[in-house]
Amino acid sequence: MQIYEELVARGLIAQVTNEEEISKMINEGRAVFYIGFDPTADSLHVGHFMALCLMKRLQMAGNKPIALLGGGTGMIGDPSGRTDMRQMMTRETIEHNIECFKKQMSKFIDFSEGKAILVNNADWLMSLNYIELLREVGAHFSVNNMLRAECYKQRMEKGLSFLEFNYMIMQSYDFYMLFQKYGCNMQFGGDDQWSNMLGGTELIRRKLNKDAHAMTITLLLNSEGKKMGKTQSGAVWLDPEKTSPYEFYQYWRNVADADVLKCIRMLTFLPLEQIDEMDKWEGSELNKAKEILAFELTKLVHGEEEAKKAEDSAKALFGGKASMDSAPVVEISPDDLTEGRIDILSVLVKAQLASSRSEARRSVEQGGITADGEKLTDVKHTFTEDELKAGILLKKGKKNFKKITMGGI
Repeated sequence: MQIYEELVARGLIAQVTNEEEISKMINEGRAVFYIGFDPTADSLHVGHFMALCLMKRLQMAGNKPIALLGGGTGMIGDPSGRTDMRQMMTRETIEHNIECFKKQMSKFIDFSEGKAILVNNADWLMSLNYIELLREVGAHFSVNNMLRAECYKQRMEKGLSFLEFNYMIMQSYDFYMLFQKYGCNMQFGGDDQWSNMLGGTELIRRKLNKDAHAMTITLLLNSEGKKMGKTQSGAVWLDPEKTSPYEFYQYWRNVADADVLKCIRMLTFLPLEQIDEMDKWEGSELNKAKEILAFELTKLVHGEEEAKKAEDSAKALFGGKASMDSAPVVEISPDDLTEGRIDILSVLVKAQLASSRSEARRSVEQGGITADGEKLTDVKHTFTEDELKAGILLKKGKKNFKKITMGGI
């Protein structure tokens, strides 16, 4: 089975402009393709994960990826999948986020000479002359067609700003520039980007009279049709400081039975023959499948050692043997203390065992919190600096536990 056919078998491909030509290019290792990443945060998240895995798969098959960082488009904000306008970011924030993205991407993509390219669209977008852009690019876009695009439809009810309306033109211009500068002949992206991607292929056709191609990746949705990668406390990040390897592991360990095989097929690098065998699994065997999924994805993002630690921690907890050694660590800084103490509600929020003090309060009042095996029911309970130095095993419910220690000492 060649790489394109494998992508199809894994359920990764949603839409293509010319399947015959695209499959041939990919299978022969002739695709110079790009995927864009707007730096909207200081870490990549699970939403980017499938794109990074696709880049890795295609690079392994001899194709050349271009990771495009949106230093320019990040100044505008993509309206796709949004019901409101994105918060405007400063240039300094965008540059900081880009540096964070670069470090994380290198875990998936080999950027050694000639194997991949990392570029920033600020290099050409920030110096554009507005009148020149309108004449050279704007003339090739139909407003009627743009308004029919799915990415704009859902924003029309609440109001689509002219700022956001320009995003499709900017993304199309990116493809046009990459085609000329680096011989980029293909763009990949999420299925919600289809209209923007077609804008790029059409601009290249009109301006250069040449063909370029687009392919969208199936969005990672659960069995209820909702995007995966969100928890009660927010996004599942690839940065271990924002989502610990244990929390990352637990997210995948706890996916629904109906989603586990799909996630293994789409996200892991396990052979399809092995996954096909798992398709027959049911009942308790699905728990084993979830452990495989969690381990494989944690290994991809955080390395095998951290994946093993997370697996051991989860098994220790599941077996009722949670210990200080197996617990993910949360450090309390001296600045968090008031007169040498910190209250339980603050600790729960700090440890991300609760998203707010009110949620933390409910958890304590309902008897869902234990510290070193003792149930806590007093919302005014505090921990001393000495207790923190010794370490406290804090547990919420049956599956969430953290080792609370004193940092900065």
